[in-house]
Amino acid sequence: MTTSVTCRGLKLALAAGLTMTGAAQAQTPVYKCTDAQGRVEFTDTNKKGCKMLDLPGYIPAPVARTVTPAVPTAARPLNPAGNANAAAAPSPSDFPRVDTGQQRARDNDRREILNEELRAEEQKLAEQRREFNNGEPPRNGNERNYAKYQERVGQMREDIGRTERNIEALRREIGNIR
Repeated sequence: MTTSVTCRGLKLALAAGLTMTGAAQAQTPVYKCTDAQGRVEFTDTNKKGCKMLDLPGYIPAPVARTVTPAVPTAARPLNPAGNANAAAAPSPSDFPRVDTGQQRARDNDRREILNEELRAEEQKLAEQRREFNNGEPPRNGNERNYAKYQERVGQMREDIGRTERNIEALRREIGNIR
């Protein structure tokens, strides 16, 4: 005895599947296609004689926007001050200005704060390296399992790498201060 799935049975099965799994959402559009013999097919490709189904939870992909290419610095027009990197429009007359002396003081304060952070990170790195002991830190009492020990050593490596990256970033930032 052969069993054939009718169009109505397929619809019921599809509807039951969607309602029983409330969290199910379509990731791509689903098309219902009917051929010349009246056979129904559900597919994700749009063909002749297909109709897109309105499924709950399906959110169509956003339409691609055209992006205007960036103009290279050399091709940018110069602003009135003759600087290609500065904004083309002048600042409004009521825009707050900081005099040179005050800006220097702010830069010096910033440099000092960054230097303090750098010293703290360098101390932290020295402590981490001391604890790391060239990749062979002493085992803790709760690390009878070698995997736990390896996990702690790996975490120590990651922490040292993160601290080294912080130090590099702080040095770059200090170098960027005028």
